Amino acid sequence: MAIVTIIGGQWGDEGKGKIIDHLAKNADLVARYSGGNNAGHTIENDYGKFALHLVPCGVGWEGTINLIGSGTVIDPDVLIDELELISKNSLPGEIFISEKAHMIMPYHIKLDQAEENDRGSEAVGTTGRGIGPAYSDKISRNGIRVGDLKDIDLLQKKISKNLNFKNKILREIYETEEISEKEIFEKIDNWQNKLSKYIANTEQIIHRNIEEKKFILLEGAQGALLDIDHGTYPYVTSSNSISGGSLTGLGIGAKEIDKVMGVFKAFTTRVGEGPFPTEIFGENAEKIREIAGEFGATTGRPRRIGWFDAVAAKYSTKINGLDSIVITKLDILDHFEKIKVCTAYEYKGEKLDFFPTDPEILSNIKPIYEEFEGWDESTYNLNSYEKINEIAKVFISKLENILDVPIDVISTGPSRNATIIRNELI
Repeated sequence: MAIVTIIGGQWGDEGKGKIIDHLAKNADLVARYSGGNNAGHTIENDYGKFALHLVPCGVGWEGTINLIGSGTVIDPDVLIDELELISKNSLPGEIFISEKAHMIMPYHIKLDQAEENDRGSEAVGTTGRGIGPAYSDKISRNGIRVGDLKDIDLLQKKISKNLNFKNKILREIYETEEISEKEIFEKIDNWQNKLSKYIANTEQIIHRNIEEKKFILLEGAQGALLDIDHGTYPYVTSSNSISGGSLTGLGIGAKEIDKVMGVFKAFTTRVGEGPFPTEIFGENAEKIREIAGEFGATTGRPRRIGWFDAVAAKYSTKINGLDSIVITKLDILDHFEKIKVCTAYEYKGEKLDFFPTDPEILSNIKPIYEEFEGWDESTYNLNSYEKINEIAKVFISKLENILDVPIDVISTGPSRNATIIRNELI
């Protein structure tokens, strides 16, 4: 039928969860391809409101297969808690975990926190959940994979070997407390007991569904501007969050993808450190933060707030090859007399119409704004484009023209029904 990749077009927290949940009602399979529990998505459905960090959003729909792919890194304790929450609330989706996905060990978390603390004023702003160190071990071929839970004796040998080296780093470089082997070994039986039934060769599952021409959603985590290669390095995540990551993170070929959708807020947010050209402060920032509930699903940290950055968004459309755009939280802008969109930058007196990824340049550019009249009329919970205020339509049309990609979906609230479908998605 179709394979659709859905990515975040900004710095994460764009509202991908709701959109994927909305599309998942017709999906046969939903697959998460990158990141770990440093990302979070909130879904609201007939079973309640859930903040999930690892399990794909399709879990709320009957008959949907949910895959956690090999490109992810998994904290087994966090995943177990999530699976128990899903079971407790009787969410119906079927779940499988790639045997090739890497696991976050307690020493990864300890190292992540020690390294971030050691950076001091130059901290990157990691969540401290061990994501970076786990990916580092994967690249250096020292990682522990989910499939290793099948053989406890071999797993313990791998952990012992790694722990000897990790403790040396903790002790001699960071001068902090070591992690005991016993502490980890005591967890292993629980990990095996709780996770074994979900472990699978997920490539086989997704390839079979492709051959059967099923409807498949590939679920991105975080946002394109946090991509390890194409984001605002070094203030990025440790994996490929752009659409290309869906191929390597799930083991499928590029020619299989039928559509790439990018999700953008009607404004911009960012969590943690790093350049943010359109960041605003004061009354408008606080107003957006409070009305929109802009606090991290994973960390609870207040998100930084800014106006819509069309230059960054245009860059995102290119690196992801977007066919379609979703605009979320349009209703939040109902509350403003004036609304701004950044259409270019100024750097040392020169006008820039492209997104520079050099953090020094990004930190010193000034946004050039186009200002729009507010529409002073509620768009909250609307599900028909005809009902939207004409002034709000001007705003949508402007974004569509700048980005040169159709805006097919507009979200006007957190519920499933507060969704405007302008064009057929599949």
